[in-house]
Amino acid sequence: MNTTALVFGLLALLLAGPVPALLARASWPHRTPRAALVLWQAVALAAVLSAFSAGLAIASQLLVPGPDGRPTTAPLAEIDALGLPLWITYVTVFALTLLIGARLMFSIVRVGVRTRRRRARHRTLVDILDRCDTSEITDHTHAAEVLAHTPDLRVLDLADPIAYCLPGLRQRVVLSQGTLANLSHDELRAILTHERSHLRARHDLVLEAFTAVNDAFPRFVRSRSALGAVQMLVEMLADDQAVRATGPTHLARALVTCSSAAAPRGAMAAGGPTTLLRIQRLAGAERDTRALSLAAYAASAAILVVPTIAVAVPWLTELGRLFRAGGL
Repeated sequence: MNTTALVFGLLALLLAGPVPALLARASWPHRTPRAALVLWQAVALAAVLSAFSAGLAIASQLLVPGPDGRPTTAPLAEIDALGLPLWITYVTVFALTLLIGARLMFSIVRVGVRTRRRRARHRTLVDILDRCDTSEITDHTHAAEVLAHTPDLRVLDLADPIAYCLPGLRQRVVLSQGTLANLSHDELRAILTHERSHLRARHDLVLEAFTAVNDAFPRFVRSRSALGAVQMLVEMLADDQAVRATGPTHLARALVTCSSAAAPRGAMAAGGPTTLLRIQRLAGAERDTRALSLAAYAASAAILVVPTIAVAVPWLTELGRLFRAGGL
């Protein structure tokens, strides 16, 4: 059991800090963002599960379950058996595990509630300020076809090019008059395809999950670059959808036009600080990424499956014995 706790504890630390830091600095995820995002999700989930499993292993050292799964001692009674330094270490790690679990649940609720409140307020605002009607776009006839039959589209009376989306059940795609004036028909279609890809794939839920996991681990453990790397991959996935619709040239021009646009918190903008890197990616030569994607998917499965089979299954057996002994 000492080995089990140690393995899970080290695995949680590695998956929360060094592994995300290395993955964030790698360039290959830009070639296959979908597979890389799956790997990121596997790393985050495995980090949480490993932390909980380490706590469960330590709890067994403090409670010493018997053949029926019931505790045979009290935590304080194990001081003499384990020694005070080791006992303090166990209690500290177990408390840290409980803290991570509590912080994770709190973060999930907090991020979800705050994000939806911000989006609801901003959705009401853009609905009030919307200028998306025929009389307002007569100066941009090239946009009329693209903007037709889009009930969730809102156009703001701003000269700066702006393009972002508000995800959720009442989703919105928000553009500005400056966007309509500065983008051609195909460039506008590329931007709309990009934003609708976010909405269709619910990329916002992926980012919320990563934000919650990132907040759950203490700052001295987690990687600071993980969330930013995932945000970039999400934007690249939306870029790929737009490229399939209009080609890389139109999307690149549209991204340049909207690169300086800022979006409110909770929204997903087409531009932003990663625009230059994404444009450089669009200009790169096409490569066969099937082998790379397969390797990333295999690594994702290994990160989740191998530790579960090797270490977690025995603990599920112990829990089953405990539940049966309690008549559950």
